[in-house]
Amino acid sequence: MRSIHALVTFAFRWGMVENMRNSKGRSNPEEEAPFEDVMERLQAVVEQLEEGDLPLEKSLAIFEEGVRLSRAGAKRLDEAERRVEELLAAGDELQTSPLEESEAGEA
Repeated sequence: MRSIHALVTFAFRWGMVENMRNSKGRSNPEEEAPFEDVMERLQAVVEQLEEGDLPLEKSLAIFEEGVRLSRAGAKRLDEAERRVEELLAAGDELQTSPLEESEAGEA
């Protein structure tokens, strides 16, 4: 089971970082849950996988859930970063603008 742990570690530290930003626009429950809930569940997923006592198929299913959670969290962080950049770019004038219809459905 150490190989699964190594796979998870590698994926989280290297591969998934890029894949998170390239996720398809599918709507899923992770994208609708509060950011803190997503991160809490992701932590639980990582802990389950690190224990290393799950059968391979269960490990893969949980890993897939972790990928979805990571993508949802990364998407939220990217959106927050964009909003902060917009606020900073506005200078002294605090400006807000409504989300575009496509953005409102994703949030």
